[in-house]
Amino acid sequence: MSTTTTDTPQALRPDRKKTRVGLNILGLGIALVMVFPVYWLVISALRPSREIRSYDQTLWPSSITFDNFVKAVDQPNFGTAVQSSLIVSITAVVGGMIIATLAALAIGRFRFFGRKALVLILILVQMLPPTAMLIPIYAQLNAMGGIDEYWSLIVVYLVSTLPFATIMIRGFVVNIPVELEESAMVDGCTRFGAFRRVILPLLAPGLAAASIFALVNAWNEYLFAYILINDNSKYTLNVWLMTFTSERGTDYGALMAASTMIALPVVIFFMFVQKKMAAGLTSGAVKG
Repeated sequence: MSTTTTDTPQALRPDRKKTRVGLNILGLGIALVMVFPVYWLVISALRPSREIRSYDQTLWPSSITFDNFVKAVDQPNFGTAVQSSLIVSITAVVGGMIIATLAALAIGRFRFFGRKALVLILILVQMLPPTAMLIPIYAQLNAMGGIDEYWSLIVVYLVSTLPFATIMIRGFVVNIPVELEESAMVDGCTRFGAFRRVILPLLAPGLAAASIFALVNAWNEYLFAYILINDNSKYTLNVWLMTFTSERGTDYGALMAASTMIALPVVIFFMFVQKKMAAGLTSGAVKG
C-alpha cells in the first residue's frame, strides 16, 4: 500500500519574509552607495584643511569648522557667479516651460500635417548628445556675437531641454479629457481662458517634473558655460569652481564647501515642487 503526499500551497510558496528582508538589505546597500558621495562632499566641507590633506581619513571629522564656507564666499567673483547662474538658469527654465507647454498643447490637442514627424524629430534630437554639436553651436553663436553673452547660454540650455520637456508635458496633455476644456468654453471661457483655468492646473505635475529636469541641466552644466563665457565677471558657478585650483594646488576644503552650496538651490527647489508632483498625478481624474 503506497502513500502519496500532497504539498500544500504554503509548502510550495517561498519564504516571503526572508525574501523581503533580503530585498530590503539590497535596497539599503544601494542607497548607501548612492548617498555616500554626497555625505563625503558635505563632511569634507566641514573638515579642517589639515585633516583633508591627511592620509588617515575617517568617516567623521575630528572637529567641525565653517572656515571652508567662509573662504568659498570670500573667493573673488562669487557674487557675480551666483548672479550669472541665476539669470541663465531661471530664464532658461521659465522660457523652456512656456515654449514646451505651448508646443505640447499644439501636438496633443490639434491635428495638423507633420505632427507625427515633429514628435519623431523631437525624440531623435533628444537622443543626440549636446557635446556632439559643440563646434557648430560655437561657430554659429560666435558669428552672431554671442560669445561672453548670457543669451547664448540661455538659448543653448533652453533648446537642449525643450524636446524632453515637450514630450513629457504632451503625455499629460493627452491624458486630460478634452471634454473639460469644451465644457469651460461652453460656460463662456475663451480657448486661452479654458487653458489657463482648466488645463494648466492639471499640468502642474508635468510642469514640475520638466522644470526640475531643465533646472538641473542649466544649473549643473559646465562645458558650454566654459566654452561660451570667457569673461571672469560672467562665469557661472560651475566654471567659477576652477578658481579654487591655482599653481599652488587646490583648496579642497573651500572647493567642497562651494560645491555643497551650489547643490543646495536644486535640492530646495525640488523640496518645493515634489508635493505638487506627487499630489497632482490624480488631479485630472473625472468622476462618473
